[in-house]
Amino acid sequence: MKTLELRDKTNEELQTLLLEELRSQFNLRMRKGTGQLDKPSEIKKTRRNIARINTVLNEKKISSDKEKS
Repeated sequence: MKTLELRDKTNEELQTLLLEELRSQFNLRMRKGTGQLDKPSEIKKTRRNIARINTVLNEKKISSDKEKS
């Protein structure tokens, strides 16, 4: 998912996406441990998606804090 697409979403949508990505990451790690993971690059993609979502959430938090001040 592109960062620009994430910036258009609300905080609630971002939190939902983050939860989905964290669940996906957990499932991928379990599949890796049992040797059932076909594409190890999926772990990397998921980790980066989580980082993107967290970055956008932090940007929104900082911008809302500046507006309040």
